[in-house]
Amino acid sequence: MASSPTLMRAETIAHQLDRLPIGKMHWRVIVGVGLGLFFDMYEVFLAGSMNIALGKDFQLTGLQLKLLLASAFLGMFLGAAFLGRLADRLGRRRAFLFNLVWYSVWSLIGAFSPNAWFLVFARFMAGIGVGAEYPVADAYLSDVLPKDKRGRMATWAYTSSFLAVPAVGFLALWLNTAPLAGVSGWRWLLGLGGIGALVVLFLRRSLPESPRWLASVGRTKEATEALDAFAKGSGVSARELEAVAAEHADATADSPAPAEKTGLGRLMKAPYRNRLAMLVIFHLFQTFGYYGFGTLAALVLVSSGHSVTNSLLFTALSFLGYPIGSLISTPLIARFERKYLLVGAIIALGASGFAFSMSRTDVLIVAFGFLTTMISNVFSNVFHIYQAEIFPTALRATAVGWTYSLSRISSGALPFVLIPVLESYGAPAMFGVVAGALAIIAVAVAVLGPLTTRRSLLEINPI
Repeated sequence: MASSPTLMRAETIAHQLDRLPIGKMHWRVIVGVGLGLFFDMYEVFLAGSMNIALGKDFQLTGLQLKLLLASAFLGMFLGAAFLGRLADRLGRRRAFLFNLVWYSVWSLIGAFSPNAWFLVFARFMAGIGVGAEYPVADAYLSDVLPKDKRGRMATWAYTSSFLAVPAVGFLALWLNTAPLAGVSGWRWLLGLGGIGALVVLFLRRSLPESPRWLASVGRTKEATEALDAFAKGSGVSARELEAVAAEHADATADSPAPAEKTGLGRLMKAPYRNRLAMLVIFHLFQTFGYYGFGTLAALVLVSSGHSVTNSLLFTALSFLGYPIGSLISTPLIARFERKYLLVGAIIALGASGFAFSMSRTDVLIVAFGFLTTMISNVFSNVFHIYQAEIFPTALRATAVGWTYSLSRISSGALPFVLIPVLESYGAPAMFGVVAGALAIIAVAVAVLGPLTTRRSLLEINPI
């Protein structure tokens, strides 16, 4: 039985994407996606870097401070949960453009907030815009990067995004110490985020739609055109593409793949239900280790008796570990199976975070803070690549968006869980809670996670 023309074209397009050498269009994707993700990280770590300064301007204490820390994460939950589905219905490119426009507008509005409650609302609205950045980016990178280069190339996009973390740290230190033109530092931070995102928006307009997604929804002519754009950037001729297509067509003519199904019920069937369950558990608890340190490190240091300035300086120095850890992840992801690398990074993250909480000297605080953030980004890069590989194209952004949205809810809950533990029992007890959460996700990945390294998406997702 021969495959239908639409199905065969979808198969051959997927095969060709995996066979293409890395070219100019692939690098343009890495830059465009990476710079967009920069503002996701910028927004995530903004609260932890400006919350102390906001205590001076708006006298934020107690509930207000916790709501400010949580507001952007709650907005990100809605963005990830609902805009991820938009990327599967309307396309990756449209979702990318919408996300950045929404974020830019509300970040700029937030910079002019007249009071704390308006700022909480503006941060919530801005969070909706960046909430789907990572789910859509993960899906897009997984769609277009060749299988043998997928992990290594994706880490370059993520490394670009993590430059935002030390940038926020040092900008907060500078602007909160010496405000420009008499304007509070946090207002500059919000305004710069909004303006920068608009610049990236224009860079992203030149990115092609995912050929794999276009083929999965039956838009084969557009999929071919998008594929040709990648092929041209890789220096591959149309004749070579046709030869690859013919070779693959001959190899699969007698064993057609099943038609791409877009119904959400597909996620409830094997093997996807176990993968979905794994990511639900994973995202409910992974934020305790990743965002728990990044957003609360300054508060941990202040609670230990350090001044606000020293706390911001120590935090900024520690944050240098984020882009460096992302760079280190590149050879690790290329060499090791992602499932096992992820479990190892989880264990190392828990150990280094607990050591940071026990540190008393300036040198140890910066050293273990740096080590914790460095391991954090090995952990982060691996799971972002991994979660996008384990679902079919037609539902990739939806599945990743739904499960990833839970991480935003748990991130929003972190201040209400960890700050009381910090205030009542100290930093070691708080990081003990973090270590327990990390142990749960390590078990979930080890038991339920599939193997993915150097396998095509069709191999990983056979039905």
